Amino acid sequence: MTEIDLDFSGIKALFINCTLKRSPEVSNTQGLIDISSAIMAKHGVETDVVRAVDHDIATGVWPDMREHGWSADDWPAIFEKVLASDILVLAGPIWLGDNSSVMKRVHERLYGGSHLLNDAGQYLYYGRVGGCLITGNEDGVKHCAQNVLYTLQHIGYTIPPQADAGWIGEAGPGPSYLDPGSGGPDNDFTNRNTTFMTWNLMHLARMLARAGGVPAHGNIRAGWDAGCRYDFANPEYR
Repeated sequence: MTEIDLDFSGIKALFINCTLKRSPEVSNTQGLIDISSAIMAKHGVETDVVRAVDHDIATGVWPDMREHGWSADDWPAIFEKVLASDILVLAGPIWLGDNSSVMKRVHERLYGGSHLLNDAGQYLYYGRVGGCLITGNEDGVKHCAQNVLYTLQHIGYTIPPQADAGWIGEAGPGPSYLDPGSGGPDNDFTNRNTTFMTWNLMHLARMLARAGGVPAHGNIRAGWDAGCRYDFANPEYR
């Protein structure tokens, strides 16, 4: 049997917590982040967490909104953390059956950098992996997760198998994930999925790092614009 290498030193992960609660208020979403980041750290992954609501993130879809009329914008500093990371996990609560407004703003700002290119001429997020964590006491984990994961893959992130996890309490008002008696931290389904997600993110991030990212053939915008069609056959010329 082949021995599995469990040392992920050199891999970096960033968790962006999209809670509506400013620090130091308790974030239930942070409870799930702590589980995943602890597993990563145990195996050499360098982890960082940003609570987005603690920062003055301007509204818009450009890398730096100060260049577009805003007097302040903390996103460029967060964006540097994004670019320094092999793994990005977006985590947040469910409100009205959907992702939080903070999560949506993070999506928009990530999209604002998606036109930039890496050294191979691919879109900038190629070669990185993404996942998500969702919490709440109303239905919507899968709906929120599919929105997050679609956003990440659309802008260039690679999504591994089972790249999401979440916890919800009973429908309606009730205890949140970290509240006494909620059962959240002891929920086997949530703990299993969070663990599986974490390992899948680490495995795929290391695979991509060792491979030098996604091969740069068939996905270079400059090549397409220059007339290279990468074996695309136009039906009009058949």
